[in-house]
Amino acid sequence: MQAYQRDFVDLLVRFEVLRFGEFTLKSGRTSPYFVNAGQLRTGAAIAALGRAFAQRMTAAGLVANADLIFGPSYKGVPLAVATAAALADGGNDIGYAFDRKEAKDHGEGGVFVGSAPGDGSRVVIVDDVITSGRSIREAAQLLAAAGDVKLSGVIVAVDRQERGQGTQTTLTELEAELGAPVLPVVSITEVVADLAERGVIGDGQRDAVLAHVAEHGAR
Repeated sequence: MQAYQRDFVDLLVRFEVLRFGEFTLKSGRTSPYFVNAGQLRTGAAIAALGRAFAQRMTAAGLVANADLIFGPSYKGVPLAVATAAALADGGNDIGYAFDRKEAKDHGEGGVFVGSAPGDGSRVVIVDDVITSGRSIREAAQLLAAAGDVKLSGVIVAVDRQERGQGTQTTLTELEAELGAPVLPVVSITEVVADLAERGVIGDGQRDAVLAHVAEHGAR
């Protein structure tokens, strides 16, 4: 992993974003770990998250092909703001936007807050965790309805590396559907390998996560 990825793993541990145990996911699956980006609820924490997303965008060469960061409501809202702020600190002033859950029928109206996407917009979607990919698909549909929008890529915090609707991972399926790269800051296997190597978690916790990925990952 790169230095910024290791810093990001430390952030996940420090704020207990990543927890080990037995958790029931929205999909109904039982998981030996859970990722809750909602734990990043201080200014310093969300700023660090924004830097990680900005660095992943930079490493992937997406900054030059984007003029809008879009975060799907609600968890994507602080992600979009923090990523745009981090990019601005690095000399790249890019707009951000997020959606309203219900369209506003007064004032300026519309479903978007911030720099609304439109014809010619080059957009990067930011989200927290890839599991089913539902929120990303809905965000892409919302952007497509706004005009001739180009989706430059998607950045997520953690890829759970789980199987999607077919035999491939959700990430792989999304890339094929959207025609754009879907890039995690880290994958869950990278995270547990790093934490086990440093003695932060035991071999049993690492092996439980790897077994979960083996059972529910691509085939």
